[in-house]
Amino acid sequence: MIERYCAFTGHRPPKLPWGYNETDARCISLKKELAAQIAKLADAGYTDFLSGMAEGTDTWAALAVLALKKEKPALKLHCVLPCEGQADRWPASARELYFSILNQADSTVYVSRAYSKNCMLKRNRYLVDHAACLLAVYNGEWRGGTAMTVRYAQKSGKRVILLKLNP
Repeated sequence: MIERYCAFTGHRPPKLPWGYNETDARCISLKKELAAQIAKLADAGYTDFLSGMAEGTDTWAALAVLALKKEKPALKLHCVLPCEGQADRWPASARELYFSILNQADSTVYVSRAYSKNCMLKRNRYLVDHAACLLAVYNGEWRGGTAMTVRYAQKSGKRVILLKLNP
């Protein structure tokens, strides 16, 4: 029942005003806003959440779903990965968090087994195609994966919720 599915998209740390500094007040505020929006979506009947598991927004949204599952065990987290080895070049702490989330997820889907130049695009299209709603953390740039995913969701007639970044 696709109408109960919500997917996430958003920027990775290099495109965020605070970079990798998760102690920055803007990052803390964004994480709270993400968690609050996910709770609202759950209250509105969304039960299944899709994360592409990139660093930054995807990971934070996945963590928010896992935290909310403690209160609402019917919620499900589905990790949609572009390829095997997505996190191979990430720092050790980021890889540890990534695998911890995968181990707690209700399902994991690999859009492609091996890396290809299109696997990220395929993953993003899969997220939109398998959800009724897209929750996006978006800085307004025209280029990039988040921008293309937001536009694809809009063209596909999906509900799009934008959390705009303040610089």
